[in-house]
Amino acid sequence: MDFTLDEKTNAHILKLRHFIKKELQPLEEEVEAKGILDSSLAAEILEKSRALGFYGMNIPVEHGGGGFNSVQMVYLEQEMGQTTDPLVRRAFGNVYEVLLACNEAQRQQWLIPCVRGERTCSIAMTEPEAGSDSAGITATAKPDGHGWVLNAHKCPVGDGMFSDFYVVSARSENVEGSRGISLFLVDRSMTGVEIVRNMPMMGLRGSTHVEIKFDNVKLGPENLLGERGKGLSLLLSTIGRIRLFHIGARAVGMGRKVLQLMTERANQRQQFGKPIGEFQMIQQMLADSLIELNCAHLLVLDAASEIDRGLDPREKVSMVKINSAETLGKIADRAVQVFGAMGYCKDLPFERIYRDCRVLRIYDGTSEIHRMVVSRGLMKKGVENIIGNYLAN
Repeated sequence: MDFTLDEKTNAHILKLRHFIKKELQPLEEEVEAKGILDSSLAAEILEKSRALGFYGMNIPVEHGGGGFNSVQMVYLEQEMGQTTDPLVRRAFGNVYEVLLACNEAQRQQWLIPCVRGERTCSIAMTEPEAGSDSAGITATAKPDGHGWVLNAHKCPVGDGMFSDFYVVSARSENVEGSRGISLFLVDRSMTGVEIVRNMPMMGLRGSTHVEIKFDNVKLGPENLLGERGKGLSLLLSTIGRIRLFHIGARAVGMGRKVLQLMTERANQRQQFGKPIGEFQMIQQMLADSLIELNCAHLLVLDAASEIDRGLDPREKVSMVKINSAETLGKIADRAVQVFGAMGYCKDLPFERIYRDCRVLRIYDGTSEIHRMVVSRGLMKKGVENIIGNYLAN
């Protein structure tokens, strides 16, 4: 497979890299310390990002987006991984592919403003008793005349405090399992929508993960996203892309950053009269990190290339989710060890990265659930139908 990028994409990646280094990375410690990015500064960053063409890069050109394919998005998302999740969200927004299911009227109200950076969206799927089991939701949207009445308790909803509308999953049909679930576009300002609290988290300071209640929210037919009763499959296709890009590619990007700092430390730090990089135990940490990071990088690209070819690499996406999350966790842990006491100190970013990356093994499907997906796919399809046989017959 050839993952060579064209000159236009390369130029966009370099422009994005410069923007992140100049505009976002200098703000990381401030956001970590305060737990929030000043609203005027967030608006300024947003405007700069929009002007440079960094908003909605994953959305087709006909809807005002960048039109980049999946392989191209891997490289772009790896650059985003070089900074923190809260700053990525404020600079580049949440323009989810599920919004491509909007009809024409909905595009004008929800999709296009989102691509322009005028509106912000969150996905409200997870519930207190329904996490990885996305079909186990208890939220209901009961028919009421020409519309529905929505009742739901969703948490945590990522970036929910900053969003002005939500894509909400709810059971609209009187059938069990995934077939009875529909998606609804719900304005935050609608009567009955209540943000209960911002849930305190171990890491990701500066982002919000909120608990939301939807109490008898009246919805019209214009709020239904996609086909009635087929919302879960629509939503899971978007979640798959989140796993691939937001977790897989960004984890590789952060892993690159951390490993580079580890390598510099190994060359510069002197103990017992020589650089610590000359000690075999440190060399093993560096070598293992590079091997695992390169494997993670290629696995993300492999899954992305299959999407671009119109395939459904669900097992590979699960492999990406597991491997990238766990690889970054191991590299972050080694970085703390290589930097010693300073790695554990808040003066350096490693303890923050260590905390921030822990959640990658939990949200958008735990590592345990994704291992089940991979195993079941393997038993049903066989090795060759997942990995692919690239040999000539």
